[in-house]
Amino acid sequence: MTTVFLSACSDNPELVENNNMDNYTVARDVSWASPRGFELTMDIYTPTSGKHSYPVVVIFHGGGFLLNDKSIMDQTAAYLATNSEYVICNVNYRLLSDNDNTTTLNGIVNDAFGAVLWVKDNIGDYKGDAARIVVTGDSAGGHLSAMIVNLGTELSSVPFSLESLQFTPSYLPAGKSPEQISEQNGLEVQAAILSYPYDFYQGAVEGFESATSPLWLVNGVIGRGGFGDDFNIVDHPQLYKAVSPIDNIPSSTERRFPPQLLLVGSEDPLVTPASVKNYAKALNAAGHSTQFWEYEGQSHAFLDSGSNALLGSSFESDAPTALNVMIAFLDEIFYP
Repeated sequence: MTTVFLSACSDNPELVENNNMDNYTVARDVSWASPRGFELTMDIYTPTSGKHSYPVVVIFHGGGFLLNDKSIMDQTAAYLATNSEYVICNVNYRLLSDNDNTTTLNGIVNDAFGAVLWVKDNIGDYKGDAARIVVTGDSAGGHLSAMIVNLGTELSSVPFSLESLQFTPSYLPAGKSPEQISEQNGLEVQAAILSYPYDFYQGAVEGFESATSPLWLVNGVIGRGGFGDDFNIVDHPQLYKAVSPIDNIPSSTERRFPPQLLLVGSEDPLVTPASVKNYAKALNAAGHSTQFWEYEGQSHAFLDSGSNALLGSSFESDAPTALNVMIAFLDEIFYP
């Protein structure tokens, strides 16, 4: 298997509208789970072009597991719904600061897994095809998308712990246990797009869990361990490895991954092009095909709604080029 490096010349003159609500309907704030009493919702966009069903793109927002909610992906979701024929699910998951700053990283993974299972169970009501699912996300959302692909079979009814490094989805189909879903490969998806995927393990190495870490302070909480105050990366590395996509890549002879596209800005200081290329090479070494696209001149968060003066990004000027690359990648798979 090989990694294909895409060129940056990807503008499609036919894809020029950022948002045309004539092209889709949207169901907002659809409730899909309430882990520990914390309600989770998603927005679901359905094309109006009249097909019986459509492939489904499930979006997980970024923000370092501490910032933002699905609204940061509103413009990305609307652009995809305007310019392509996919049902779009823009998902909320818990942040580490939720439930009184007690949510753990494995709990967030549980939410991502649960969202995909809910979509597979219910998306037919929105003209989505449960057999054609794409997961995507940027930064932390890219990490969660990779977890679905890499560790979607590591499910258990036993809570995540040092003794049980497996996950319990926040939503389960009626009458099915996590073990049954794992045995049936019920979290299998047909494609994945990882945009500048953040690595929680590397972030912990670099001090993410410090009490004065900026991401925590911006959110108004004191920094702590991602698995609780009783655990840290030095004494309990196995917990952190369990949520690290690059440390959990099976050989393609054991389980074949779906087609994947990896994107990153050439000037990204938070998730460097070298780190994303390294992940692509690790996938390749295990026998999985990937495509890689480096967005020349861009920093981090170029898919976010609005603009970010700190990072120098603007959705209107920066995101469409990348989204066109994503649409072209998906159309090759689902609309050849």
